[in-house]
Amino acid sequence: MLLRLIKLFDAGYIEGVRRLSMLVIAAWNHEYEQCKLLTNVSYPEINRQHQQCLILICYIYLMAIYEMDDIRGFVIDNMSDEENMLKKLTSRERRFIKFASTEYDGQLYMTPQDFLDSVVEQEPRPRLKRRVLSGQDLQVIKDNTPPLKKGSKMLFRTLRDRGIVSYTEYLFLLSVLTKPISGFRIAFNMFDTDGNHRVEKDEFLVILRILGGTFKRSKFDDETSRLMERIFSGVWKGKRRPKDDRDKKQSKEEDAIERAQDDYIDDEEGLQRKHRIDTTLQIHLFGKKGNQGLNYDGFHKFMDNLQTEVLELEFNEFSKGNVAITENDFAKILLRYTYLNTEEYDAYLERLMDRIKVEHGITFEEFRDFCRFLNNLEDFAIAMRMYTLADRAISQSEFSRAVKICTGFKLSKHLIDTVFAIFDDNGDGMLSYREFIAIMKDRVHRGFKSSAKSEGWDAFRHCVKHEMKHSVEQ
Repeated sequence: MLLRLIKLFDAGYIEGVRRLSMLVIAAWNHEYEQCKLLTNVSYPEINRQHQQCLILICYIYLMAIYEMDDIRGFVIDNMSDEENMLKKLTSRERRFIKFASTEYDGQLYMTPQDFLDSVVEQEPRPRLKRRVLSGQDLQVIKDNTPPLKKGSKMLFRTLRDRGIVSYTEYLFLLSVLTKPISGFRIAFNMFDTDGNHRVEKDEFLVILRILGGTFKRSKFDDETSRLMERIFSGVWKGKRRPKDDRDKKQSKEEDAIERAQDDYIDDEEGLQRKHRIDTTLQIHLFGKKGNQGLNYDGFHKFMDNLQTEVLELEFNEFSKGNVAITENDFAKILLRYTYLNTEEYDAYLERLMDRIKVEHGITFEEFRDFCRFLNNLEDFAIAMRMYTLADRAISQSEFSRAVKICTGFKLSKHLIDTVFAIFDDNGDGMLSYREFIAIMKDRVHRGFKSSAKSEGWDAFRHCVKHEMKHSVEQ
């Protein structure tokens, strides 16, 4: 009966599924009531397999009702306006809004602590409402923000809630976390649009504005196209002196238009894309007056410190003050952002526990080296495709050599043993690099690169279909 309902549902006979499942539930209920009368037992024991089948049939009945309502255009979920709005946003935008705990003049901001929470925690810290900042609060933030020369791998943890991070800066910081060390120079050159080996505040803000726009729209709007043109032509406000009065007048008009555009926020979600105030990141990188240029050494130091700070935060969550984490904890960190179902997730951990007989632990240096290797995952994938043209699995020595070629450093033997214990499917000492790369990409991008998990009705429907098919297979 269960198999028949599944086939009917997949074939689109929703009304038939609804009627048949309702009849089955009614018949079972009648039989149950009769059993209670005959045995004089209030709650007769039910065979476990029959119980599971009945629960699934009840789910199928609910699915059929919801599916019919959906087809007719009825509202299934009783969502608020805010929830409806969030459903239309990208995964990054939703996460920023979810974790942003402060607000100024209608625009949302994260604190440094919010940002750290957003990359290592599933849910934000409990709060009654967002904190609304005043002009005085912004001045306090400005006074407390250290200059770049005093930056450290504790910067965000030290500032905690005494700072603000805009949405476009959030996107920038996320990209920093996934950059390999070899990519630091490329990232710097992207901001250094006039090629003078220094990044000015204006250059930084324009690139951030474009960064924020590209995630929202597949095509550039007129303003972004104008900014792109300015970047590649090297024409900047204040970089060229008007030649005559006519040019001066035109320059003043352009400046007035630009100021008006900078003061205009055109999104409805409260996401800050055009910087009206100096944020913590701007003050830290370019000084309180915004006139300090950023050289490559300072840029490199900031990116390296941020990567280290986030990795330390993740490591310390499991180390509990110890110098090393267990191999099992290492596996949990690697798998925490992946879209594995519960059975697959548990299978990886059980496989590791069966193969690691003596725990040696994973130090922070080993953990950091592996995460830095993951930031070179694209280069590793290319190397593997060139090396294994037959798409065969790779050995530990081949894996170690490929990592050394891509990163310039060598992973410890124990770390590689642990990785193979987690991902070697059949225990033959060989690793399917395609499966490994697919899973680790979710880890690198913290889930953002994969298709977002379905929520609400879609998640319910997917879950029920999975359980029905699994039940039939058994």
